[in-house]
Amino acid sequence: MNLRKKYNIPNNAVITIAGTVGVGKSTMTNALADALQFRTSFEKVDTNPYLDKFYDDFDRWSFHLQIYFLAERFKEQKKIFEYGGGFIQDRSIYEDTGIFAKMHYEKGTMNEVDYETYTSLFNAMVMTPYFPHPDLLIYLEGSLDDILERIQERGRPMEQHTPIEYWQEMHGRYEEWIDQFNACPVLRLNINEYDLMQDEANIEPLIKRIAEYMEQTSLLRNK
Repeated sequence: MNLRKKYNIPNNAVITIAGTVGVGKSTMTNALADALQFRTSFEKVDTNPYLDKFYDDFDRWSFHLQIYFLAERFKEQKKIFEYGGGFIQDRSIYEDTGIFAKMHYEKGTMNEVDYETYTSLFNAMVMTPYFPHPDLLIYLEGSLDDILERIQERGRPMEQHTPIEYWQEMHGRYEEWIDQFNACPVLRLNINEYDLMQDEANIEPLIKRIAEYMEQTSLLRNK
C-alpha cells in the first residue's frame, strides 16, 4: 500500500529530519523515504576538503568548514526543489548556523569578524522568502540519558571516545536552537514513542501523525 497516497501527503513535499547525534536521523530518513516512495538527501562527508584540516586545527579551519557546509547544503536544497520535491532530508541547513557556527564563535575557535561574515552570508542566502524552505522539519528529541544509551548501543569508535560533556553540550544547544526555530513548521517526535529499528510497522502511525500535522499547519498558513 502506498502510504503517501493513503494519508494524502503531497508528492512534492520536502521533509527535513533534525536532531543531535544518536537520535536516529538516518534511520528515520530511510524509513520515511521507503514508505512514502521519496528520494533521500544525505550529508556528503567523504568529499569534504576541510574536515581533516578542521580536526587538526579548529581555530584556523572552522570558518572554512562552515562556509563549505553552507555552500553544499544550499546547492543540495536548490537541487531538491529543481527535482520537484519528494525528498526526505537528513540534517538541515539551519543547524549549521544555529548550532555549530555559533558554538565555534562562543568557544573562541571562530573569531568575531568571521562569524559575522558567515551569519551575514547565511541570512542573505537562506533567511529570505526566496529560499525554498522545507514543508516540514521533524525534530527528533529525547532525554540525554536515552541519547547516550543509543550512542553506546551503536558503538561507533569516534563517538565512544567522545567525552560525555560534549554530548551534554550538544543536547543543550539543540534544545535551545529548536525552541527558537521558526523557518518552517516543526513536528517534535520523542525517540521513545517509536522504534523503527525493532519494528518497521511503527512507520505507519508516524506517517499518519505527520500527515495530520502537515494538513493542520497548511490550513493555518492559508488563513
